[in-house]
Amino acid sequence: MTVSSAPAARPVGETDKLRPRRPFGGPRPFRLTLVPVSGTLRPRLVVVTVLLAVAVLAALSRHVSVGEFTVPLPEVIAALTGSGDPGTTLVVTELRLPRAMVGLLAGIAFGVSGALFQTMTRNPLASPDMIGLTQGAGTAVAAGLVLGWDGGLGTQALGLLGALASAFVVYSLAWRRGTTGYRIILVGIGVSWVCTSATDYLLAHGGRMQAQAAFGWLVGNLNGRDWQQAGPLAAALLVLLPTALLLGRLMRTLLLGDDVAAGLGTRVQTVRLAVLLCGVGLVAFATAAAGPVAFVALAAPQIAQRLAGTAWPPPLAAGLTGALLILVSDIAARTLIDGTELPVGIVTGVLGAPVLLWLLIRVNRAGSGG
Repeated sequence: MTVSSAPAARPVGETDKLRPRRPFGGPRPFRLTLVPVSGTLRPRLVVVTVLLAVAVLAALSRHVSVGEFTVPLPEVIAALTGSGDPGTTLVVTELRLPRAMVGLLAGIAFGVSGALFQTMTRNPLASPDMIGLTQGAGTAVAAGLVLGWDGGLGTQALGLLGALASAFVVYSLAWRRGTTGYRIILVGIGVSWVCTSATDYLLAHGGRMQAQAAFGWLVGNLNGRDWQQAGPLAAALLVLLPTALLLGRLMRTLLLGDDVAAGLGTRVQTVRLAVLLCGVGLVAFATAAAGPVAFVALAAPQIAQRLAGTAWPPPLAAGLTGALLILVSDIAARTLIDGTELPVGIVTGVLGAPVLLWLLIRVNRAGSGG
């Protein structure tokens, strides 16, 4: 006969010790009672996003204040509110602020676009720099300037059409009863080298003035940017940025693989095409406004992912990181050499090359594409 006894009562607080503890800043599910809404709150991601927004605002203020003569921050605020003297107001609002806004908006577009492509393909090396989109824009601009095929469109329209055309070519060649991230990357690398070779040929056989004008745009440049470049880019972001954020939940199911995503009810090819169109639109308008600024779309999502501690590049944090990279790089480009304003793409290339090497080493050690 076995005599069983009730388990001894645990001391107060011992039950809590047996429960698994969530890591600091980890995901926390929530459910609202007033409206049928539930989700997962990630405190670390929220904190990182807020800090990045504050850093971008500080970099924007610094960008507007530096130049041939420094404008103190109180005078910058006075100029923006219309209470400053006419000379300072002209310098701040018509010369420096448009350039800073183009850099800010282009950085957001490049960062979000890179996050979309890297999540869709499940590969940290997938970015508009690597799959031929920016190279296609560069080829179109070089052809327009060197051969006179612009038709009066200007570099903005040429860059936009070139990026869209290269995206269409990549998607068409990668289609085989559907597309996969692996095929998009391989085809994109091939298209990028074809476009790079065509651009080099055009620059080598064009006139000196046309080649210099094309080269100044091809490296990524904010010099001389005004509200005509900032306006279309801002309008594009108003449409494409909310679309990218709304695609986030469906896009994250692609990280589980096509078969699992389809089993969860995700229309894989439809979602992949929507993400591709959204990413192409972002990078096309950003490239048209600021030129193909190197490595921002590649590095910003990876930096944001490490800061936020997520399993995928968070789009909003990646966009803010991209804006911060371009603003800080342009400040350095304007102040490193006295009397000379370097193209911002040169500085981002110097900063982005170590990130690319680190990603290549990491992918090689992992033995996979991601």
